[in-house]
Amino acid sequence: MATKTIISCALVGNHVTRAQHPKLPITPKEICEAALDARKAGAAIVHIHVRDPETQKPTMKLEVYKEVMDRIKDSGSDVLINFTTGEGGRFMPSEDEPRVAAEGTNLVHPLLRVAHIVELKPDLCSLDFNTMNSGGQVVINTPGNVRKMAAAIVAAGTKPEIEVFDSGDIHMANDMIAEGLLPGKPFFQIVTGVKYGCSPTVDTVSYMRSILPQNAIWSAFGISRHEFPILATAFLLGGQVRVGMEDNIYIRRGQLVRDNAELVEKAVNVLDLLGSEPATPAEARVMLDLPQR
Repeated sequence: MATKTIISCALVGNHVTRAQHPKLPITPKEICEAALDARKAGAAIVHIHVRDPETQKPTMKLEVYKEVMDRIKDSGSDVLINFTTGEGGRFMPSEDEPRVAAEGTNLVHPLLRVAHIVELKPDLCSLDFNTMNSGGQVVINTPGNVRKMAAAIVAAGTKPEIEVFDSGDIHMANDMIAEGLLPGKPFFQIVTGVKYGCSPTVDTVSYMRSILPQNAIWSAFGISRHEFPILATAFLLGGQVRVGMEDNIYIRRGQLVRDNAELVEKAVNVLDLLGSEPATPAEARVMLDLPQR
C-alpha cells in the first residue's frame, strides 16, 4: 500500500506580480478558484495570502480574507484552509536615520497580524519564527511578538504551521513548545532557497529535520527551480510537501506554469514515482491532529 503525503499549495504569496505571471490569482474569486482547482489536483491544504483587488498589492484586510474563506466554504470543498500571518512583519530603515521607517515598511502590532485568524478561525495558519534580511528589508519576528501571536492563534482553535527559515528558528520554537505555548503535535514548515536563509540542499533539510521534536510532523519546500528537488528530498526524509505559485511560477526551465493546479499535478506525479499518494483533507486532519469540523 502506498504511503500518504500531504500536499500544500501556496497560491499567491506577497512577492509575485501579474507582470511576472499574467494568470496569478489576485481577486477573492480567482484565489477561491485556484484553491478549488488545487484541491481537485490533489492538494489537501491551500496556503493563502490575499491581495487588494484594485492595487493587486498584499493586504491584511479582514473583509478580503473573509470573502475568500466564504467562497471556498460555500463551494462545499473540504480543502483545509491555511491563512498567512506573515504580513505586517517587515521593516525598511531610512538611509539617514535607520530608526525611522522608510517606504516598504509594514510593521504592525503582532495581534493585528493575527486578527483575521481570531475572527475567521481557519484550520491552520502560518506562524513565522524568522528574523532575517529580506532584500533591503528586515523581517522581524521577536520572541515576545511570536509568543503573543501563538497564544492568540491557539486560543482561536487554529493550528499554527511553524515556519522556520534557519536552525535558530527551530530552537526558538522548541522553547515555546516546552513552555506549553504550542500544544499538541507541532507542524513545522521548513523553508529553503530564500536568500540568507536555509540552503536548498539535502544536507540542510536533513539537519533541520534532526533538531525537530520527535513527535513533530513536518514539511519542506524550495523556492523557484529548487521546488521539486526539495519536494523529493522532503518525501524521502519522511516529510510532507508544498508547491505553488507563491514559491515558483515555472513548470520547467523557461516555461511558465499554467496555474497552481499544474504544480500540484506534477507533485502528484513525482510522489507517485516515489511510491506515495496525496493525502485527502480528511487524512491530513488525522495526520496533523486537527479537530474534526
